[in-house]
Amino acid sequence: MMLMEQTQVPTGALPMSGFKDHLRLGTGFGNESVQDAVLETYLRAAMAAVEARTSKALISRDYSYTLTAWRDLGAQVLPVAPVSAITAFVIVDRTGGEETVAESKYMLEEDMHRPRLVSTGFVLPQVPVGGKARIEFTAGFGPAWSDVPSDIAQAVFLMAAHYYEHRHEGASSESTMPFGVSTLLERYRNIRLFGGRG
Repeated sequence: MMLMEQTQVPTGALPMSGFKDHLRLGTGFGNESVQDAVLETYLRAAMAAVEARTSKALISRDYSYTLTAWRDLGAQVLPVAPVSAITAFVIVDRTGGEETVAESKYMLEEDMHRPRLVSTGFVLPQVPVGGKARIEFTAGFGPAWSDVPSDIAQAVFLMAAHYYEHRHEGASSESTMPFGVSTLLERYRNIRLFGGRG
């Protein structure tokens, strides 16, 4: 299994001014944008940490998920949520030949934690020996920062501020999460049952 992010969060969608307010950085000075590149780096790092902990995409973007076999013949859990659309479903043989699966043969079962691609028949198309299935989809709460739930947004700010404030301490502070982040994210975590089967 391999998950690839096809598009990135554009800089314009990042809450730079909100993060500056959170840090209480001064305004009205001629060089107030001098730290923008650094702040963007820590915001992106915090978003990545929160997304990894919750298996949620915060800002909408496109993904490609490749598998060599189905765990469930009738449905496949997608590794990121929330999913708004499946944009392509392709079966690839061992020589690289591709066959696009008709949209009538599958559907998206939306779920906040475990969205699934579900066969509209009895089973999903067979994955050939030496081949793979590729599912392309769009995931995220929405295209703008205002679409992100407020508690997740606060967790990102706390995490980014932690990175910013400890930027000179090296790896020693990277393994700990700041106070309150885990609590804010707890209800968004995907609880894996039955040995983590997808």
